[in-house]
Amino acid sequence: RRKMKYILLLYFLAFLSEAAGKSVRRVVNSPKTFEDIKEEIAGYRDVAKAIIDLAVHGKAQNRSYERLAVFTDTIGPRLSGSKNLEAAIKYMFSALQEDRLENVHLEPVKVPHWERGEEFAMMLKPRNHSIAILGLGSSVATPPEGITAEVLVVTSFDELHRRAKEAKGKIVVYNEPFISYGETVRYRSQGAVEAAQVGAVASLIRSVAAFSIHSPHTGWQSYQPAVPRIPTACISVEDAEMMSRMSLRGTKIIVHLKMGAKTYPDSPSFNTVAEIVGSKYPEQV
Repeated sequence: RRKMKYILLLYFLAFLSEAAGKSVRRVVNSPKTFEDIKEEIAGYRDVAKAIIDLAVHGKAQNRSYERLAVFTDTIGPRLSGSKNLEAAIKYMFSALQEDRLENVHLEPVKVPHWERGEEFAMMLKPRNHSIAILGLGSSVATPPEGITAEVLVVTSFDELHRRAKEAKGKIVVYNEPFISYGETVRYRSQGAVEAAQVGAVASLIRSVAAFSIHSPHTGWQSYQPAVPRIPTACISVEDAEMMSRMSLRGTKIIVHLKMGAKTYPDSPSFNTVAEIVGSKYPEQV
């Protein structure tokens, strides 16, 4: 832990030195020795300590957490194109002005407008069980009566392709292992497309998280041209694991899925912009 603190501090001090126009990198014409760099970094000790003390012990203690808590408690979820997003923009615009940042302004922009609507999933076989779901961003809706189909559980795209003949007319459940967010998130972004290509009628993706407390973790997903658009949602880690265990025992799983998602024309919104104008190059952004 101490080593990590030193690494972070060195990185931060290097950033400060660059911002001040004092590069810590080696220059071809006048290479610096390690001792030169060490001495230069040490010169920022008092500045670094003042910043750390302000954040850890001073007036800025817990400020980031408190401000985030107020923001999320007051505004709540703020999907693109939603009324909550409008409220969030107004809130941030005022907050940035109160903090006396410079050139605070709004830039008009069009944003996607998708609404999740009412949704639920129920396992019907081998037993009744309510499945916690959250529709993935831009998902299409199910028919008004919903979709009732057998489940095919897979752990990877490779397994899905190997079992492609089994997928037609089924709801594909991805129980992909969590490796890292960057690697595992592709199941969320591409899962519906891959399932649709082998004839599935819907897809349910295990939440992209290292652990869960029966809480689906959602996000955006992307359809592809010339591939049928099927409903898709995230489910909790626990439900994905449970259906995987059932499947490995040879148990037939049937799920009823109903999603009322809607996509509207792009909505007007704003980019919220503020600056801290530099003292050395104030004309630069």
